Amino acid sequence: NHLLPPQPGKSVRTEHQPAMPWRDIPRFFGEQFGANSSPDSTRKMLELLILTAARSGEIRGMCWEELNLQYAVWIIPAERMKAKQVHRIPLTQRVIEILNALDGPRQGLVFRTPRADSMYSDMVFTSFLRRIHAVSSTPDRCATAHGFRSSFRDWCSENGYPRDLAERALAHSIDNKVEAAYHRTDLLEQRRPMMEAWERFCRSALHGA
Repeated sequence: NHLLPPQPGKSVRTEHQPAMPWRDIPRFFGEQFGANSSPDSTRKMLELLILTAARSGEIRGMCWEELNLQYAVWIIPAERMKAKQVHRIPLTQRVIEILNALDGPRQGLVFRTPRADSMYSDMVFTSFLRRIHAVSSTPDRCATAHGFRSSFRDWCSENGYPRDLAERALAHSIDNKVEAAYHRTDLLEQRRPMMEAWERFCRSALHGA
């Protein structure tokens, strides 16, 4: 305590993931997810990741048993979530369209590696975004998959969505213990219009979107 200088707090130590500016996302969608783009698994996973504001591991580990396409909801079990709490994500029209168009059995992992028939590694998005030089607001850094959650959060703030809705969409824990004890709803149905608006914004540069 006497010899070492004070250590910075967690918020200071944390290096934020490079994020794509939210205003650049429609152009990114137009370039990467348009009619002329390659329909590979990486692009499909990345589009789902952006539209659902989910984490990389949540998308890569998505299982058919977690999805209820009839009621348009994705229920991620607690053991797969960072906060160890069940997280429900409302599914938009485009997300359901992507899932319905996938080939293969409707059980187990939604996305499997072609050779090993297993879950994709956490490098699948990193490699892709580096290869296409995805722009970020951090100088000399490509956008990251996790950074799209920040892009979504900024879009929510800029478009007047309540903090509560945005934070629950991101499955962020409530730091205030008293507030957490009394606020037990995940606002699923209230989040649907917000996620639909987010989808319309993301796809606004696509023909016919």
